[in-house]
Amino acid sequence: MAWLCSRREYCSSAVLQKIRQKGLDGKDAAAVLERLVRERYVDDARYARAFVRDKALLAGWGPRKISFALSAKGISKEVVEEALGEVRPEDSGARMRQVLAAKWKSVSGKTLYDRRTKLLRFALSRGYQYDDVMRFLDTLSE
Repeated sequence: MAWLCSRREYCSSAVLQKIRQKGLDGKDAAAVLERLVRERYVDDARYARAFVRDKALLAGWGPRKISFALSAKGISKEVVEEALGEVRPEDSGARMRQVLAAKWKSVSGKTLYDRRTKLLRFALSRGYQYDDVMRFLDTLSE
């Protein structure tokens, strides 16, 4: 498991799941995970920071979607908020505008309202804030 964790970042819950798949349960699995954490092979805060950077800047996810994904992986709310704080709002906003501008070109609709509604739904599913998306959509209408 140490070799596996040295190759890429894993969160505690994913490592624990892999340990259980190998046949260890209960105290033995917890002991292995504890050792990996103690030896810094597994660090949820480091994992969260890497996940946030990857999803925010490369995949174009918004903060809400990232937060939900990390919470689903068992990362604490405090760690998620700290990791999200490392992405500058202007970088996140620029990435949102870039993603939505690219999507705008492929959105079809009979009216401007239909196109805006489709883009709004897409942006919200990506985890962006409603107010930020609406400000962007207002610039498209002008």
